[in-house]
Amino acid sequence: MIRSIWLRPSVVVSLLVIVVVASWALFPGVFASHDPLAGSPGEALQPPSGAHWFGTDATGRDLFSRVVAGSVHSLTGGAAAVTIGCVTGTTMGIVAGAVGGIVDDILMRIVDVLLAIPGLLLALSVVILLGFGTTNAAIAVGVTSVATFARLARSQVVEVRATDYVEAAFGSGGSFGSVLVRHIVPNSMAPVVALVALQFGSAILQIATLGFLGYGAPPPTPEWGLLIAEGRDYLATAWWLTTLPGAVVAAVVLATKGLSTTLRKVLG
Repeated sequence: MIRSIWLRPSVVVSLLVIVVVASWALFPGVFASHDPLAGSPGEALQPPSGAHWFGTDATGRDLFSRVVAGSVHSLTGGAAAVTIGCVTGTTMGIVAGAVGGIVDDILMRIVDVLLAIPGLLLALSVVILLGFGTTNAAIAVGVTSVATFARLARSQVVEVRATDYVEAAFGSGGSFGSVLVRHIVPNSMAPVVALVALQFGSAILQIATLGFLGYGAPPPTPEWGLLIAEGRDYLATAWWLTTLPGAVVAAVVLATKGLSTTLRKVLG
């Protein structure tokens, strides 16, 4: 059953997209045939061709090489954001669900405040306080996902804590700490793992959005959101400048969503 799920065409395509983009980030020199920062004015705004798969930008830089080089910024930023949100939010959720009482009330009110603020507005507020750049954008996006992880982790901990085997573990003399570590937390993490994959794609999209708005990496850094923003003045004459980087972002986001759905089915 599990093997058949992983062999579905949609899952295979999702994994292939993630592997390809991860390979770009790890080995950009293998895939990028041109210097992503060096331009050639004589080749400005060339359409996609065999020499330039994604065409060239207004300064003659190879767009495919810039997309490949930008993958490391987008993927590391997304990974950092998910790590911040997952570690912080899951810890809050576990503590709130396991301890309960006033601790639960305080932590969940903090979560309610975070959820009450639109994600993009919260990210913009944080990045303005910290300053521009991919790292600060990743931190800002990570903060926006804390509440999502906290609520999910808390609900799972509360559900698992009420099960018979956890009650039996307490009844047989198990301490709170040992039962929490050995039974409650391990059996609560499956949905969190699936959420990590989903939030990774969302984080990449949010970081690209911040880059598009000018709050991410500064030019000439080939960050995906900035690449899309640089091409918006040439939509009528050079559609590839925004369309192709945007298609890469969309493909990665959809692939992570598909992987998240698959993990949810596999992990139960």
